[in-house]
Amino acid sequence: MDNTKTFELKVGTFILMGIAILFLIVFSVGDIKVSKSGYRIKVYFNFASGIGGAAPVRLAGVGVGRVEGIRIVRDAADATKAELSVWINDAAKVEKDATVTINTLGMLGEKYLEIIPGTPGETILKNNDTIIGKDPVSMEKVTENLANLSGSIEEIADKLNRGEGTIGKLLTKDEVYNDVKVMTTNFKEFSQDIKEHPWKLLNKPRGE
Repeated sequence: MDNTKTFELKVGTFILMGIAILFLIVFSVGDIKVSKSGYRIKVYFNFASGIGGAAPVRLAGVGVGRVEGIRIVRDAADATKAELSVWINDAAKVEKDATVTINTLGMLGEKYLEIIPGTPGETILKNNDTIIGKDPVSMEKVTENLANLSGSIEEIADKLNRGEGTIGKLLTKDEVYNDVKVMTTNFKEFSQDIKEHPWKLLNKPRGE
């Protein structure tokens, strides 16, 4: 009977040690230390760009906290906003005029909150203060702009191909091209002549 109890005690102790080690690993990987004190601020965006809870927070590129929660709110003008509740380490000081935006690690990496330091000497944010974030550009907008640019390039290329506009005529009409070529040649000869014989320009009679 005593052997059974001893065995159960050893198993229980082993399980508790395993849980403790797992707990330490999880918090270590997440760069979170429960012993650190910090403060909380709220950041507002018109577009949250898919950032999730527990996303890292970086100040000047250094990890200083995490996003604790996200929710939809209505502002004084009854406009929809994304409110991010952010925890920041006490050692990290964020100026009131700092730039806060949502960034991505790599092309398709993890979303995180990027804080670019503000003006030295500016007021420092305190617990429960708020700041307006700089909205990231959505991929839909980037795709739309690229599509519009592609359409514009195709339209310009089509007009050039049809000989429309000055450049189009230069590319398609031989007589215009030849006239420009002759004009360029004459200008080069004139410039060379002036360079070699500048006295001709000085002694040239008025009206010629």
